[in-house]
Parts: sequence; C-alpha cells; structure tokens
Amino acid sequence: MKQYGQEHEPDVEWLHALVADWQVIADLSFADLVLWISDGKKRFIAAGHARPSSAATVFYRDITGKNVEKAWANIVSQAFATGEIVEYGEPDVYQGVPARLSAVPVFRRLNVNSGDDITPTPIAVVTKHTNLGEAAAPNKTRINLSALGDKLLNMVADGSYPMFSAQSAPRRGAPRVNDGLLHLDAEGRVVFSSPNGISAFQKLGVDGELEGRSLVEITDELNKGRLNVDENLPMVVSGKVPWRADIEGNSSALSVRAIPIFEDGQRTGAILLCRDVTELRRQERELVTKDATIREIHHRVKNNLQTVASLLRIQGRRSKSPETLEALSDAGRRVAAIAVVHDSLSEGLAQDVNFDEVFDRIVAMVAELAAGYNAKVTNLRIGKFGRLPSELATPLAVVLTEIVTNAYEHGLANKVGHVTVTASRKAKKLIITVADDGVGFDPSKPMTGLGTQIIATLVESELRGKLAYKSDKSGTAVTVEISVP
Repeated sequence: MKQYGQEHEPDVEWLHALVADWQVIADLSFADLVLWISDGKKRFIAAGHARPSSAATVFYRDITGKNVEKAWANIVSQAFATGEIVEYGEPDVYQGVPARLSAVPVFRRLNVNSGDDITPTPIAVVTKHTNLGEAAAPNKTRINLSALGDKLLNMVADGSYPMFSAQSAPRRGAPRVNDGLLHLDAEGRVVFSSPNGISAFQKLGVDGELEGRSLVEITDELNKGRLNVDENLPMVVSGKVPWRADIEGNSSALSVRAIPIFEDGQRTGAILLCRDVTELRRQERELVTKDATIREIHHRVKNNLQTVASLLRIQGRRSKSPETLEALSDAGRRVAAIAVVHDSLSEGLAQDVNFDEVFDRIVAMVAELAAGYNAKVTNLRIGKFGRLPSELATPLAVVLTEIVTNAYEHGLANKVGHVTVTASRKAKKLIITVADDGVGFDPSKPMTGLGTQIIATLVESELRGKLAYKSDKSGTAVTVEISVP
C-alpha cells in the first residue's frame, strides 16, 4: 500500500498499538470497530476488526481485508479528509442487520511520551457499528459505559489513545470491561461503578457503596498493616498512569488497570478495570513454590553426585591395581558429567539447559585428562547446541564425555593434536560431530570397550538417535544425530 510504505513506519506502529488495545473500546461502546486504511487511491481497506464481548456483533464474518462498502465510503472519506468525527444520519443495514454508524479519524501523537503535537492529517479511520436489532434497553450501566467508550474514541481522534506509556508484558489475569469497571474523576473519586466492580471490591472487604469515595483512601485502608504492597498501586487507583497493579485483602486478590481519560489535553478522570484474580495468583504462588522445590532438588542431586565422584576418586587413589584405578576414574568422570547438567537445571526456572555452557564445562573437565595421556590437545567448538530438555541433556552429556575422552585416550595419547566439535541444529535435528586428528582405528575390528558400549546404548535407547564412526590414518570422526523439540 503506497501510503503505508517504509516512510510511514511510525504510523504503522501506532495502528498496531491501537488494534492491540481497542477491545476495551468495543466492549464499552457495545459496538463493532473496524480500522480502515487508505490504499493511496481514495479507496479504503479494512485492516482490523474488533467485536464487542458485551453485545451482539453486526458482522457474522470478519471483514478484515475487504474494501469499504459503498454505503460507508462517503462517511469514511469525510472523516479522513476533515479530521472530524462523522455520524451517519440514517441507520445502516448490513446483510439485514440494522446498525448505527459513525466514523472516527485516527491521529498519531508525534511524541509518544509527551506533547500535544499530532499528525497534520489522519493516518486511518475507525468506524463504530452498533447493532440496533438486538440493542438492550438503556440502563445506568449501559449509559455510563457507552459514554466512556465515546470518550476513548474522542481520544483516538485527538492522538491521546493508544497510550505508549502503558506497561508491557502484563501478568496473567488482565482485567476486561465485563469483569468490573469504575469511572474515576480527576481526584480519584468514584463517579460510577458497574455491578461487577462493586462485587469485586466487596470480596476484598470493602463495605458500602463505592460512588463518591476516594479509591486511594479505600485501598490505603485495605493495606493497613500489610508489608508487601504493590508500589504502583497509589498511582493506578488514582487514575494518573496507564498501569496495572494488584490489590489484596480478605484472602482475595484483585487486578486493576487504569486508563486515564484526557479531554482537550487535560486529564479529567480515568477508567479503572478490575478483575478477581484470587485463583490465578494462588496458582502462580504454587508454581513458584514448585519451581523453587525443583531447583533445590537439582541442587541437592548435583551435590550428591559430586560427592559420589569425589568418593570414587579417593577410592581410586587407594587402589593398587591400574585397572581398578582406571575404572573408578572413568566412573567418577561419568557421574561428574551428569552433575554438570543438574547444576545447570538448578540455576533457572525452565526444565531445560543451555547445552553450550554444559558442554564447555564438560570439555574443561575432560581436558584435565590430557596430561595423564601425555597429550597436548587444542579444543574447538563450531556451531551451537542451543537449549535442550533435561531428558536429552543428561544422556547427551555422558555420550559426549565418553567420545571426547576416547579421543584423548586412544587417538591423541602421546601426541599434539586437535579435537573439533561441530554442532548443527535445524529442522528439529541436532547433528554433532566430534573429530580428532589422532591415530585413528581399524573400522573392521569390533569396538568392545566399555566407553563405546555406553555411547551406543545411550544414543540408541535414551536419545533414540543415530551413531556413526569414520576413521582412517588422518583421525577419527564420531557423528551423533538426535531429534530435538
């Protein structure tokens, strides 16, 4: 579209922000909202559509991507050309559904953080379609919500909405219009409260009516004696900032979101959406507790494994048999490799690990063996393993420990050489090749060592992958291929 090319990226970003947060307007207005953008040829295309959750929709099917209807073209063009809100005089009929239609020009604030300057002309148009066929009888709640919806549409027309200063990445339980709503004046007093809004605060232990009372004073009373109070709460319940906060009381939790209302550049009040999130917060606390418990278990397992490895080393040093010493040393190394994985799991919330860090620690641990084999080895890793779930990371750590150890012990003993590990991850496959430039081995002879048996068993049974060996006089390459999420 010519008008929305690269030079109009700020306009596109503004419209994305509008569409991301215009459901509240549709719910307040009890109407469908459609975003129209110009194609640069005096025609308009629907770029977005929001249905109200509070009323019957006008459009059975989403009209995004369609050209503007002839009956709406004049009102959309007029709003786009004049920059004024235009009301359609007669009821519109769309596919047999009577509707009231209005068009609102969309202006973008030039400084998203402050200032009153807006684009000289509209960047798009929003039409509001109110279903008249199933419109409910006017009541106090409906009248107040519709008025608030109009206020937000007026803010769209003067570049005050959406609000880029609103917090991003909110916690679960985002409040919606139907969950509960309070209308605050500029001083933070409640002008109107929906029935669900009253119920939400009553669950917190607030008695009596809310209207006419200061919400800051109400929440201050609720928080008396509490140590853990959301620091953003006073600013939110006063309606001064477009943020979210939690209120707790009477064994209940309430999530509140403020939407300041601006008229002629002045803040005249706010909409406060509220939702009972008691059960959600309880589940989140349980998850945090479980995560902490799991991390503690991994930490203890790591400590226990390291203790076992230490005991094996101590026992090995007491052994007078070279074969026993070697067996205990190998066992200790394998246990230590598993401990590295559990150590990584104990450091984060996710039950997967950054295997690049795990492998680097394993190589550093195995490299200590080089002196024992009179090998001078340079290690090189090419590519990245990425994050792996613990059920893959543990056996893979042991497999790579064995492969690299074999390269030191059999390929590069009494030599100067290199061990190169190449990791390639794509299309849900991880392919790892460990290559050394050592003496190689005779592929025609069966490999009966314990290390190679462990490698084959883990690759085939635990990793359900493929294993391949290639060796000649220039060295050995071992390739492991496994499926990854």
